[in-house]
Amino acid sequence: MNPNQALNYSMNQPFPHQHHTPHHIMVTSVDPYVVETLKSVIGKYVVLETTRGRIDGCVVDCKPDHVILDVYGKKFFVRICEIVWIMPN
Repeated sequence: MNPNQALNYSMNQPFPHQHHTPHHIMVTSVDPYVVETLKSVIGKYVVLETTRGRIDGCVVDCKPDHVILDVYGKKFFVRICEIVWIMPN
């Protein structure tokens, strides 16, 4: 094994002559029922309990990974995976 091969081996690289291109895999969690519920209350006032606390405001929009709330004129983007429960008002 020459010094270059030893260096590659020690860096947890594939053995020489096995060139693989790295692939990036993005995994997202979509909760379709929560998204559907939030889309049904667009324009309405809701209370969201999140893992960081409670937030209430008017639902402006909902995407597969986040909801946008208007809280006294300020926009809050809340990740759906952080929502524990939703209470429409």
